[in-house]
Amino acid sequence: MTKTKTFLIAGALLSAMALPTFAQEANINGTWIDAEGTSFTFKLCGDGTDLCGVLNDIQGASRTAENLTFVDQEVVKAEQTAPGRWEGTINYGGRQAGAKVTLVAQDAIKITGCQLGILCQSITFYKAS
Repeated sequence: MTKTKTFLIAGALLSAMALPTFAQEANINGTWIDAEGTSFTFKLCGDGTDLCGVLNDIQGASRTAENLTFVDQEVVKAEQTAPGRWEGTINYGGRQAGAKVTLVAQDAIKITGCQLGILCQSITFYKAS
């Protein structure tokens, strides 16, 4: 094996080992806001590893009379699948969709919602508090 390949493999292994440490140190509890101003408050719930999310405010094109009825309601419920990762459901517009919440940085999460398992949209939220 060449030195370059050895270096790349070692780097990949170190990166893989660092991710769980980061995810365990990051705190999902708090308020998270996206670029348009929509915000959620997330907290660990259930057995202490589940994730519950309350919609605080909704902005942008999604700010409709129908969607505003979900403000101050728990709309995300998910089970932890790995450190810093949860899978469950998100309720919106009277519908339920699959949801994945992933800590992508100390102050950023990505929420991916999917209908029928194929129509998916991801939005990044940043920690406000």
